[in-house]
Amino acid sequence: MYRLWHSLVLAPVLVGSIALSASAQERVTSIDEISNPTIKGQVTSVSQLSDVRPTDWAFQALQSLVERYGCIAGYPDRTYRGNRALTRYEFAAGLNACLDRVNELIAASTADLVKKEDLASLQKLQEEFAAELATIRGMVDSLEARTTTLERQQFSTTSKLTGEVIFSVSQAFGADRAITSDQQRVVDAAATPAARTAARNAATTGSATNSDRNVRENTIFANRVRLAFDTSFTGRDRLRTQLQARNITAFSGTGAAGITGTNMTRLGYDGTNNNSTELRRLEYRFPLGEQTTVFVGTGTNDGLEFNDSIPTLSPFESSGGGSISRFGRFNPIYRSSSGTGIIINQRLGREFTAGNKFTLSVGYLVPTADAQDPSVDRGLFSGSYAAVGQLVYQPTPNLGIGFTYANAYYSTGSGITGSTGSAFANNPFGSNQTLNSAGNVPTITNQFGLQANIRFSPGLVLAGWAGLTDAKATRTIGATAATRTVREGDRATIFNWAVGLAFPDLFTEGSLGGIIFGMPPKVTSSDFGLATPTAISARREDRSSSYHLEVFYRYRLNDNISITPGAFVVFNPEGNSANNAIYVGTIRTTFTF
Repeated sequence: MYRLWHSLVLAPVLVGSIALSASAQERVTSIDEISNPTIKGQVTSVSQLSDVRPTDWAFQALQSLVERYGCIAGYPDRTYRGNRALTRYEFAAGLNACLDRVNELIAASTADLVKKEDLASLQKLQEEFAAELATIRGMVDSLEARTTTLERQQFSTTSKLTGEVIFSVSQAFGADRAITSDQQRVVDAAATPAARTAARNAATTGSATNSDRNVRENTIFANRVRLAFDTSFTGRDRLRTQLQARNITAFSGTGAAGITGTNMTRLGYDGTNNNSTELRRLEYRFPLGEQTTVFVGTGTNDGLEFNDSIPTLSPFESSGGGSISRFGRFNPIYRSSSGTGIIINQRLGREFTAGNKFTLSVGYLVPTADAQDPSVDRGLFSGSYAAVGQLVYQPTPNLGIGFTYANAYYSTGSGITGSTGSAFANNPFGSNQTLNSAGNVPTITNQFGLQANIRFSPGLVLAGWAGLTDAKATRTIGATAATRTVREGDRATIFNWAVGLAFPDLFTEGSLGGIIFGMPPKVTSSDFGLATPTAISARREDRSSSYHLEVFYRYRLNDNISITPGAFVVFNPEGNSANNAIYVGTIRTTFTF
């Protein structure tokens, strides 16, 4: 008897309207999910005022159907809560559930399980309760329509605010600021000690009489704030609107105002807009089927980035929780461009198949300043860009190997290595950084990257990369053959590599230790220079290798706070063995919420 009572008071129509996510045909199996319906229609028959009692034929007939076909499960605790009479609408709700169940059996070609006498009983009950069934089904249609309208008109189904705040205390240490190999040749060619001092002053500060050549050893306290509003419309997609404010000065720069004289000493999370608010990223991520994910985005400064959407296989990638240095985070090939564009990740097979071990990624990014400008040599397809393709093979969760190729065009000839290496590696043909200026050399590059990640144990990961870039000048600079320093078609080769050991959960769960050693990008060979070079003429080729050694430890205080003390040193900065080593130390505190 208890199964009948509980089945009758269920009203699937109301459950479907309350949940807003289930189909109107989904049958409710628990009385606790609903409340009794309120019927506001006009009463047209005295019989509609009569309750259906347990002693009535209709009650007993429906009870038999419930027990035979399992229309309704009843209360979750399967307790009996009284032999009570039902209103005709409560009874019709239970009848509707049984009709749905019998229809399911017939549709599934199991009609032989339904007895003829039960079909006869159902037909008779339908006739007797036709008005109530029509009312309930009308309510379903109305609520379905309202639900559909609501889902279409509301801005988002789910929205979430996440944030990251970094406080950083940092300082650079060293003797003289770094100078390039070309500048060093001028110093070495000076005939007297006084002349060499003047040449070194001029190379470092821009003035032969300014002897203030030291690294700026001032401690700074700075911050970076990122707030992201993540909105989902389907439950599988994500619209991210990320705001940013920051004031972390880069430890780099040349001339009298320079800090270290090289980009090799930059922190992995630096950048400044004087703590004004900017739209860092506007990104929409959505799936295409089960195997494909698409990223479309834009933004100020950073915008869409390859490293945020394509697997880098680096355990040091996070700017807020990974390497403290710019070079140490991941292969510089992922910095070939950023801004506006599209990135697609495609898993090549389904789960438990061989293809599932391969992930193919392709992307096309344009600096936002170019993407939004219709001027000559600008726009989505006429200005700077980078097109990237990558194949990652992960035969096991503990091993990953990635092969990356990037074809890029730099309309100003600068930014090739993402400010991670020497000045020559970032700008191999010495072009001015102003579009269409007299000394500008637009540059095309073919870049190749190899990345690997091996997890020997839960607490030990070996990772590394190597990168090779072939850069080609697309413009000739110089009025005559004797004075030309760049000829269209000149090439430069750039190389870098790094290896690192990561120690996940070191000492405490969620912490991370890291040791990184590598060679920042350097120009190993170049066609740049006069046809007949002199001892002091520019060649834009690094004569030595720089080396980067880094140690950090991210200590997790709790789920929302981590503290990362760390330090790194660059030997032979700017690919010049005459430069003194430069050291950088920092304590990075990261809050996430």
